[in-house]
Amino acid sequence: MLYNYLFILFFLGLISFCSVRKHLLLSLLTLEYLVLVLFISLYYYLIFYYSCMYFMVVFLTFTVCEGSLGLSVLVSLIRCHGNDNLSILNFLKW
Repeated sequence: MLYNYLFILFFLGLISFCSVRKHLLLSLLTLEYLVLVLFISLYYYLIFYYSCMYFMVVFLTFTVCEGSLGLSVLVSLIRCHGNDNLSILNFLKW
């Protein structure tokens, strides 16, 4: 039952990520939501199989690094273009 709930939460996050493609900040927030759902799923998986919890620390470390890199890209995008709209950018030039 819990796995079905987490599965639904994950796919709702994917749907919301696909629907907010215009703004970088909303995309980053939905990615953090997806990482949170994956973290909860990983926690219950490791509890169920009595595995070591060291992998969760590594996962959280990479999550923090991903969040800080995303925020630095957001800040540099706002400094260069004045807003976080992704529709005005041509990523081949950038």
